[in-house]
Amino acid sequence: MNNKVLIVGTGAIGGFYGGLLAKAGANVSVVCRSDYQVVKQQGYRIESHALGGWQFMPSEVLLAAADFDGQADYLILCSKVTADIDRVALISDAVTPHTAIVLIQNGVEIEQELQQAFPDNPLISGLAFICCNRLAPAQISHLAYGKLILGNLSAGDEPKTLYLRDLFRQAGIECEFSDDIIASRWQKCVWNAPFNPLSVLSGGLATQAILQNQENFVRRVMQEVCNIANACGHPLPADIVDKHIALTRDMPPYKTSMLLDYERGQTMETEAILGNAMRAAQRQGLDCPCLQSLYGLMQLRELQISSSSQLN
Repeated sequence: MNNKVLIVGTGAIGGFYGGLLAKAGANVSVVCRSDYQVVKQQGYRIESHALGGWQFMPSEVLLAAADFDGQADYLILCSKVTADIDRVALISDAVTPHTAIVLIQNGVEIEQELQQAFPDNPLISGLAFICCNRLAPAQISHLAYGKLILGNLSAGDEPKTLYLRDLFRQAGIECEFSDDIIASRWQKCVWNAPFNPLSVLSGGLATQAILQNQENFVRRVMQEVCNIANACGHPLPADIVDKHIALTRDMPPYKTSMLLDYERGQTMETEAILGNAMRAAQRQGLDCPCLQSLYGLMQLRELQISSSSQLN
């Protein structure tokens, strides 16, 4: 059995998917810092519109990966991808030769750092298509969706990935295996690239309001991301923009993860989502004026947060 799981970065996403794996019978431990005391005492309370409510009490609640007892079959990293988070240092003390490292994180071209640090470990790249928020310490609200896509970064690691996929399915969530997980990352970026920054730059508008007022601009950003993916050798479905627009129309009013970070004065995933996409466009010689504008404006927002924290 490959069911010993350590989740590092247990906010809304890590708590929700960790709770699902525990429901499927996995032995799930968590590393969490900001909510440590609450989780240690009572675990997580998860309220899902689709799956109902349940309490998730991890096997171990830890402040650092080095405190984990034993060997993890899967180490699932759900932290933000930002310059102030050292992902290698965050997990290295709990990685053994037996451990498969799983990324459930936003962004494109984010795997190389971990591939270089852990060349002998299976690396599973994962994407969560979900509306999920942390309402209060150890309280998670699952609003809609929840589909996961998992894929290998190297050949030969499929059995571990497929076992993890099946665990998630047993818990009642849609989970797929992707033969081209890099293309799947670009597919998610098609949605993230317009809606995450526009939620911040609009002063906090929900996704539906953004779409109702700026659908043409949203479509242009989405198409530019499609053009980059195609140029990088990962062509996306021809109807992907229309599908993302339709999904957003059906989505409940939702604050993006980037907006929540901004409201908390935290560093946002500007580089992982926009910066990496723009650098890929530049390598391919593509002109992406809408994406470039969003990236520049978000860099100014990041500067604002940095300047405010220095003053305080």
